[in-house]
Amino acid sequence: MLTDVRQVAVGSGNPVKLAAVRAVLGTLVDVAAIAPVVVASGVPDQPVGDDETIRGARTRARAAREAADADLGVGLEGGIVDGPEGMRTCAWCVVVHRDGREGVGGSLAMPLPEGVATLIRAGDELGHAMDTFAATRGTKHGKGAVGILTADRIDRQAAYEVLVTYALAPFLTPELYAR
Repeated sequence: MLTDVRQVAVGSGNPVKLAAVRAVLGTLVDVAAIAPVVVASGVPDQPVGDDETIRGARTRARAAREAADADLGVGLEGGIVDGPEGMRTCAWCVVVHRDGREGVGGSLAMPLPEGVATLIRAGDELGHAMDTFAATRGTKHGKGAVGILTADRIDRQAAYEVLVTYALAPFLTPELYAR
């Protein structure tokens, strides 16, 4: 379990990512602090593909944990996958413990409208493309593409809470992962 966790560093200053981590870990551990630590992801602003997006989340988790000397580092990274069926979203969470244990969880696979995909292929980041396409502002620090495209049935924070929980699975049921 996570009984030894008192300090958690989240590798981002994005309030949605921080709120998602607080919502999940706040119910699991009695932590002294869950704090943002702004660190580089080591990947482009718009990661492409699951592998690159996971790499960005892992880099954020490790760098935040080390920078804050925290017990746990959490990295969340959103990306896109462009394939024969069209473009879709992806998002991944990596959780790293100071003892080296790691959990990875994610996906958040949702098809994107072709107009959004066109803007991304032209060089826009997903959040900026959604701002343009949906005539709104602050998508990536608010409800996210997922909130807009699901007509507010799922917002970015709720989607990220699931990813954080998935990444914590090896910590929540270590006896099953030890088999």
